[in-house]
Amino acid sequence: MSLLRTLLIWIVLALVGAFAVQLLLAQDPGYVLVRHGGIDRTTTVVNAIAMLLGALVLLWLVFSLLALPFRSWSQYRRGRVQSRLGEGLDALYQGHYARAEKLLVQSADENPHYEAAARVAASQAALGRGDAIAARALLDGFGDRHPATRAIALAELALREDRPIDALAALEAPAAQPLPPRGLALRADAWALTGHAAEAYGLLGALRRQHALPDDLLAERELQWAAASLREAGDGNLLAERWEAMPKALKAEPDVVLAYTDRAVALGWHDATLRSLEQALDTRWDERLAVRYGALDATDPEHRRERLQRWLQAHPSSPGVLLGLARISQAERQGAQARDYLQRAIDQGAGSAAWVPLGDEFAAAGDEHRARLCYANALRAARGEPVIALPSVAAPPVEFTAIEDRDEHGMPRLRDQDLP
Repeated sequence: MSLLRTLLIWIVLALVGAFAVQLLLAQDPGYVLVRHGGIDRTTTVVNAIAMLLGALVLLWLVFSLLALPFRSWSQYRRGRVQSRLGEGLDALYQGHYARAEKLLVQSADENPHYEAAARVAASQAALGRGDAIAARALLDGFGDRHPATRAIALAELALREDRPIDALAALEAPAAQPLPPRGLALRADAWALTGHAAEAYGLLGALRRQHALPDDLLAERELQWAAASLREAGDGNLLAERWEAMPKALKAEPDVVLAYTDRAVALGWHDATLRSLEQALDTRWDERLAVRYGALDATDPEHRRERLQRWLQAHPSSPGVLLGLARISQAERQGAQARDYLQRAIDQGAGSAAWVPLGDEFAAAGDEHRARLCYANALRAARGEPVIALPSVAAPPVEFTAIEDRDEHGMPRLRDQDLP
């Protein structure tokens, strides 16, 4: 149909051209003389043009007929390759990995235009049947062709096998530069996995410009990399530099603030830690930050008590604030006030974090019975079991064993038979 349609178009164009020439040369048709081999042939210009166009159409028709078998064969092969590619991708999706790999490899070998997609899909099929060696061999078959696609596929394979350094090596290949969006995302993930979250964090701008990740996933990565980069800071100057360079919104994120707090405390920056926690809590309340603030060493207790009491007015049900106030009271040996704060924290669901110091307070006051009940309740709360209400008056002592043996969390180690 294509050949006949093209032939008809040429015939119509020839007729239109001949008609146009005839109109132009109607007054003077012209004269054409052709002498060859002693024979003279004469005609008008219109006839000469018509014969020339006819000869050209005839030559084109002959050439098309001669090329028709070759063109048909080429179309047949292209259709067969497309069919194999489609069947291979469908088999890959359905989990027929061996059949998919065979069809996709044939498609990649027969048509270079489909090689990139077919070879990568064949590598995925090899991975699907558990043959990582065959997957790497298929990717090595790229040679110097499609360097960016090959780098991305090798990086994905390396990350799948927990080899982030090899993934970075593949993505840093000069021939693969500049990396497409998928390559940038993989490079950032590989940097983060190698303990260089600051490098991953530095790629956020490029990832946003190229829309390499969805907005929600990019926001999640930003929080993870920001927090990890703070934890990886080797010294105080680097920690301060990274913290100051972060946007104001990130400095109010609990995960980021906690990462900065942990690293700053490890470096002995207690004042900077207090300021960062106070600013974050004033910006947006978070119970985890309140608990962390209350657990810090009691430097400048008056300032901290003022802050905690102000927060308690705004958040009266905060266990973290109550525990912080109890900790300050304990440091100042105000036992009755500490017990009051701890009991209120328990009522608000503080659990073992409040039961253990409450037991210490009762023990310091000489009330061993209620002290041991508090320690037992700490274990019960940690196990998710119901706790035992404390008696309002001192009860006869109950024998327990191993009460002074505590675990790494400061909780007493009791046997099940020791629990009331």
